[in-house]
Amino acid sequence: MAGAVSGRLGRQGSAHHKFDATGEAVWVRYTLITVAVLFLTLFLFVPLASVFYEALRKGVETYWEALIEPDALSAIQLTLTVAAIAVPLNLVFGVAAAWAIAKFEFPGKSLLTTLIDLPFSVSPVISGLVYVLMFGAQGWFGPWLEAHDIKIMFAVPGIVLATIFVTFPFVARELIPLMQAQGSEEEEAAIVLGASGWQTFWHITLPNIRWGLLYGVILCNARAMGEFGAVSVVSGHIRGLTNTMPLHVEILYNEYNFAAAFAVASLLTLLALVTLGIKTLVELRARKENENAATERPLAALQGQAS
Repeated sequence: MAGAVSGRLGRQGSAHHKFDATGEAVWVRYTLITVAVLFLTLFLFVPLASVFYEALRKGVETYWEALIEPDALSAIQLTLTVAAIAVPLNLVFGVAAAWAIAKFEFPGKSLLTTLIDLPFSVSPVISGLVYVLMFGAQGWFGPWLEAHDIKIMFAVPGIVLATIFVTFPFVARELIPLMQAQGSEEEEAAIVLGASGWQTFWHITLPNIRWGLLYGVILCNARAMGEFGAVSVVSGHIRGLTNTMPLHVEILYNEYNFAAAFAVASLLTLLALVTLGIKTLVELRARKENENAATERPLAALQGQAS
């Protein structure tokens, strides 16, 4: 009786709504997809398209002249230089911190984890002000630095320090959960077999984390090239010397030089799109490798039982 009633209800429901293999109404799925596409179009694709439209609105020649202008070339070079310094340092610091937190127990471990998350909770402008308080002319170390003719604020070292601070968590935070999920059994087995610490790291730990490490480096590099708040505070906005690409865009826009501002902004956008493409490829490669590993494990177990 109950089966007949449920069958009639199912037939009545199917007459009004179509369901997919998961039992979800098809109209719900298409409604959600439509809302998501409209949202992305309005808040992502349209702004991106407007950047390139404004950059090329006065012609390719004007666009190219804005990019090869000396101040623009200096901003591009400084941005790449800062990223080339900050990202490798964060790579080393992030791997060391993640390895220590995931593989060892020591006093202050929770404090170290909290400090790694600090740049996520502190405004970039505040972090820049902290460096001014420390290394500025009236700061804690300012008089000593001035006496020894060492310039940190309103120079490249200050920009690098501010960039390192705001980008530090990306590598570490990507690796910590990955290392914790993998455990330390393989490292312990390698040490028992006589491997040194460096051998264990290079042959066991690093291969296991390489995709997560690359993913964290990509995110770190993207943030380093696009950082504005902290760099704006410590740079001094000296044209041709301490202006990165985001700062150069701001100056050009404030001067109503919209074509040049959008030209440099479009270059930053292209760098972001390239970074996004690389990130997607890394995710696909890592997912494929994980699927292959998941497939090989049962086969290896069956072969072991058969032998």
